[in-house]
Amino acid sequence: MITLFFYLFSAVLLGASAMVVTSRNPVHAVLFLILAFLNAAALFLIAGAEFLALTLVVVYVGAVAVLFLFVVMMLDVDFVQLREGFQRYAPVGAAVGLVLFGELAAVLFGWEAWSGSFAVRGSATPSSVSNTVALGQVLYTHYVYLFQLSGLILLVAMIGAIVLTHRERRGALRQDIGRQQARRVDETLEILQVPSRAGAGQIGLFRPKHLPSPVRDREPVERA
Repeated sequence: MITLFFYLFSAVLLGASAMVVTSRNPVHAVLFLILAFLNAAALFLIAGAEFLALTLVVVYVGAVAVLFLFVVMMLDVDFVQLREGFQRYAPVGAAVGLVLFGELAAVLFGWEAWSGSFAVRGSATPSSVSNTVALGQVLYTHYVYLFQLSGLILLVAMIGAIVLTHRERRGALRQDIGRQQARRVDETLEILQVPSRAGAGQIGLFRPKHLPSPVRDREPVERA
């Protein structure tokens, strides 16, 4: 049964990965990406790495992929305009793809296993603690400085992305705390003597106080 589920999840993972690359609709591509993450998490569970499986589901499916989906749906990117320069940059993209393919082929055919990998693979796994505890002990004891350094690099990358994408928009509404605190009563309130049984249209009272001229200057409707 384990072998059957392994081939089943692997086949769905490969199909979903192919659909991520070939889908024309970006929303469909993100949905196939979520499906690929879920099947990869299932493969981690079969391999006995439950911590990596839950991390993949919580972090990538629950945060990153959903964020991609909302960004794609809310930005309303004009993909037709983006594809207009495809023919112009196709030779450059093909050259870069060939270089990457050559590098991957060199790594694949020139790869050799480390001499001590078989001894490490045959070593006994700790039975007193779970995989999550063992992984935490390794990260926060032997490699704690490298772990903190990787977090610092990610923080710098996030700040850099925010700084590069931030643009000063003209005409945007912003809150002016000093102006709000310095305003007078006559700027915000208007005291009127309202006759008995007089409606808002008869006394010329409209809300908000400062309206555009077509609304403010209109004549009140008289009722029969």
